[in-house]
Order: sequence, then C-alpha cells, then structure tokens
Amino acid sequence: MKNTEAVSAFVALGQESRLNVFRLIVQRGDVGLTPSQIIEKLGIPNATLSFHLKELYQANLITVERQSRNLFYRPNAKLVQNLSEFLLDNCCGGKSCSPVKSSKKVKSP
Repeated sequence: MKNTEAVSAFVALGQESRLNVFRLIVQRGDVGLTPSQIIEKLGIPNATLSFHLKELYQANLITVERQSRNLFYRPNAKLVQNLSEFLLDNCCGGKSCSPVKSSKKVKSP
C-alpha cells in the first residue's frame, strides 16, 4: 500500500458520522447494508448519508452493488486488510508488542 492510499482512507474516515457509517458497514460484512438500513440505525439524513457514502466509495473503503432496486454497501475487505497491514508493518521493531513482565517485586513506600 502506498502512503497516498492510506492518507485517502484516513481523510475519508476523519469525520465522525462517516466513521460511524463505515464501522456499521464493516460490522455487516458481506451481507452489506442499504442506505435505508443505515439511516434507520444511525439517524443520518438521506442527503448527508449520500455524501458520506460517496466519500467512502471514492476512498475505495466500500463497494456498492445494485440488486434489483436496492443498493448494498459493503466494506472493501482487501483495502481494510491492506490498511491494517500498512499500519502494523514492522510493529514494535518485529518484537512482541506485549509488555514484558518483570520478575522483580516492587516494594511499597
């Protein structure tokens, strides 16, 4: 993943309502959500939701599929995976991120 792709994704997710929309879509996974389901869950006005969905789509964070008269929005799992790997690449210098427990006992003052 290139820095520019990561920046585009983070810019799209940098707005609270848009982040909530994305998280809801991710929670549904392959099943997806229609705009009316998103409105029902989050209470976002239709015009505002359309704008947020467009921004998420342009950042390649979600996909859209038409089924009959309905649009279903799903997470772009590949990009989400790549973004996660990009963030955690060589995390903690390749060492375990878990804190090391000390065998020494600390005396209370």
